Amino acid sequence: MIRSIRWRLVLAGALALALALALSGMGLAVLFERHVERVAVADLQDRALALAAMVQPAGTRLRAPPDDPLYDQPFSGHYWQVELGEELRRSRSLWDYTLPRDQPAPAPGQSAVRALPGPQGEPLLAVEQSLMVGRGSEAVPLRIIVASDRDELALARRGFLGDLLPYLGLLGAALLLASWVQITVGLRPLRQVGARVAALASGARPRIGRDLPTEVIPLATEIDKLLDARDGELARARHRAANLAHGFKTPLQALLGDAAQLRDKGEAEIAGSIETVANQMRRHVDRELARARIQSGRNAPAAEPGPIAAKLVGVLRRTPRGASIDWQLSIPQGLGARIDPDDLTEALGALLENAMRHAHETVRISARRQARRIVIAIADDGPGVPEADLERLTRRGLSLDPNGEGQGIGLAVVTDIADAVQGELRLANAQPGFLVELHLDAAPPDSQSAALSPFPKYS
Repeated sequence: MIRSIRWRLVLAGALALALALALSGMGLAVLFERHVERVAVADLQDRALALAAMVQPAGTRLRAPPDDPLYDQPFSGHYWQVELGEELRRSRSLWDYTLPRDQPAPAPGQSAVRALPGPQGEPLLAVEQSLMVGRGSEAVPLRIIVASDRDELALARRGFLGDLLPYLGLLGAALLLASWVQITVGLRPLRQVGARVAALASGARPRIGRDLPTEVIPLATEIDKLLDARDGELARARHRAANLAHGFKTPLQALLGDAAQLRDKGEAEIAGSIETVANQMRRHVDRELARARIQSGRNAPAAEPGPIAAKLVGVLRRTPRGASIDWQLSIPQGLGARIDPDDLTEALGALLENAMRHAHETVRISARRQARRIVIAIADDGPGVPEADLERLTRRGLSLDPNGEGQGIGLAVVTDIADAVQGELRLANAQPGFLVELHLDAAPPDSQSAALSPFPKYS
């Protein structure tokens, strides 16, 4: 999971969201606390001005305070204190405690916010209001302090956070879901590139193409360039192998001609040795020529095994050995294998020749679809091979023909063709007879069967 881009982005987004929501919650709590404090200060200022009505009209004494249960209960957390000249009045809630007045009084007509200790040492939010009662030299200072317990502010803050946290959690979940959707949509082009790479492997597309989002076009372009370079290199390698093999054919033919002349002169032992080496080299040359013709299955068109097998059987029936064989062909129409038609012709030709060479009377050719593969089966009623030799049949230079007529490259070439298209060649004794199965990937549904190429080897 740690290698997944999606999970990395989701984890980074979740951490960023958690940090942002935590900072937002802290910021909202601070703003709420300040707002509540401003409201509380405004309320205390109003109460301070209301207590100014305790001053008698003569302005020399204080009258009885207004009734307010909030200030009658001892240590209720709500307190007031009024000082007019030498006279001092306190709320009953203060009991015998006097609010400290160690700070200078604000200017007359002004108020100040104070932080004072309460009767029980609790912190208080206080507002001190200063007024002058009377005129001129007879004016008397009036000092009013109204305070409330800060624990009520903290309680309000905790209540606000308690109500806020569930909403922050819901908001975080919604944002995380939105982030997941955004990441999924953003990474969809990468999945599209992956699907097209898979289509390249299956032969459904020749190249990735450029009809993709702008951000992934450079990646797709580089992959297509790499495929072009690889195809070009493979083509050059096949051409070099074919040219090299063709270059050897003429000298080998000349060498066989020289061996024949030596045999005519009575040098049979030397001629036989030369012919053995030359024939072995010719088998390698023929096999390299066959391998050079093999096409990669990545961009191969669809090939229908039915028509190809029918034409090959028609060619083999014209040979002396094939005319005596009962060919039983049972391949349904519409089957398409992901292989070049020429390669399928080469493979089926080699398999049918082997079956014809070893059959007593009958060769059966059939094909079926098995999951995502096409299975082409060729069975003969011949003697089969020893079980111990089954694994050695595809080795280079090993011939199935007990008479020594085969060159020993047919099954090896078929194995190379199957490997080139990610297929498989399976060999088994049929009891009686011998069974060969060629497993090939089925062609994509939208692939069109290529036109069958001529068969110069069997004509």
